[in-house]
Formats: sequence, C-alpha cells, structure tokens
Amino acid sequence: MTPSSLRDPPLSGPQPWLRALGRRCLALWPLKLVGNTVATIGFFPLYFWIMKNAGQPWTLPLTAFDRLIAFWPALLPVYLSLWLYIALPVFLAKDKRELSSFALGCAAMTFISLAVFWFVPTAIPNFTIDATPGTSLHFLKMVDAAGNAFPSLHVSFSVLACVVLARQLRDVAAPMWLRAFNIAWAAAIVYSTMAVRQHVLVDVLGGLALGIGFGLASRPRRSTRAVAVRPEPA
Repeated sequence: MTPSSLRDPPLSGPQPWLRALGRRCLALWPLKLVGNTVATIGFFPLYFWIMKNAGQPWTLPLTAFDRLIAFWPALLPVYLSLWLYIALPVFLAKDKRELSSFALGCAAMTFISLAVFWFVPTAIPNFTIDATPGTSLHFLKMVDAAGNAFPSLHVSFSVLACVVLARQLRDVAAPMWLRAFNIAWAAAIVYSTMAVRQHVLVDVLGGLALGIGFGLASRPRRSTRAVAVRPEPA
C-alpha cells in the first residue's frame, strides 16, 4: 500500500461563497424577519389609501415603445416575485449597518414616491386586455388599479435590490452565473411591469432613475483617516 493511499479523502462540502451567504442569512435573522414582514405589510394600507384619496390622476402618455411591448399575462408570477426578490438583500445583509442602509434606501424611495402619488397623481391608460374574472390577473387589476403610476415603485425597488445584491454577491465571491441571474431577475421584473399592463415607459424610467440613484447612494463609504506625513530631512 503506497503512502498516498493512506491519505484522507478530500472533504466535500458547500463552496466558500455558499457558506458565506449562509452566515449572512443567519446574522440578525430575527430582526430581519420581523422588520421585513412589518415593512411589507405596513406599506400596502398607505399605498392604497393614497390611490383612493388623491385627486384626479393625470393619464400618462403612451410611447411608441409601449406599443411594441406585447401583452404577456404569463409574466404575472415574475411581476409578483418582486416581494421575494426585495427580501433577499435584507436576509443577506451581514450586519446592522448594511441592513440599515438598504432599509433606509427603501424607506426614502417610498416616501418620495408616495409624495408624488399624492401631490401629482398619475394613472396609466385604460388598456383593453383579457383579464378573465376569477384569474390572478383579474384580481390584480381589481386590487391594484391604474393609479400611483409615476414613478414605478415596482421598478425602483427592483433596481435598488439588484444593485445591493450585486454588491453582496461580489463580496462573497459568488460565481458569475449567480451574479448574471440576479441582473436577469431584476430585468425580468422591470419588463413584466409593462407586459402585464401595470406601467408604461414614462413611469418605468422614473422608477429606474430613483432606484439607480439610491443604489449609488447606498454604496459603503470608505473611511479616510488623516495620515501624518513626516517632513523630509533637510
């Protein structure tokens, strides 16, 4: 028997990036669970109250791009997957600082959007679509009416989550396919907002600007400490 045959077999286990993601999920998980649940549930009453009580909405114009987007009701699950997607940066936050940064970004975007919804109410055009009674699409159209259109919070939440998730995945050295999947998921949600006739290009662009702006603002700031420079000897 050769010495090499006496060596222990290589240990098999999760990849380092998977273990790192697992540690991130376990950090502060009770706070994350309660906070995400309260924030999600608390958002909807105020959102629908403003939709019901704001003034007469201005109907947003259709563009040539909107007319190119085919009605695709099969993308409704993708549209609704936002509420799972936006929870991922919360549960992957490594500490209170990262968690607070994302939460404050979402809160600020919500505040700005709700203020616009109240003072400048907008609505999408009345599309003629086949939403058969009893289907999930019909329920969505009955509950989430055409108001509160600009800017699209659905889009801004997706973009902010995508930016933060990209940063988190990069920090744990996640594989490129996972990083690409993150971008593809966010892009699919953005596209679905138009494909299920919940938004048009104008409010999608508004949501993109809001999400990108807060995504850039949420970047961790590097601490700059003053370094004492000794004078060169004469």
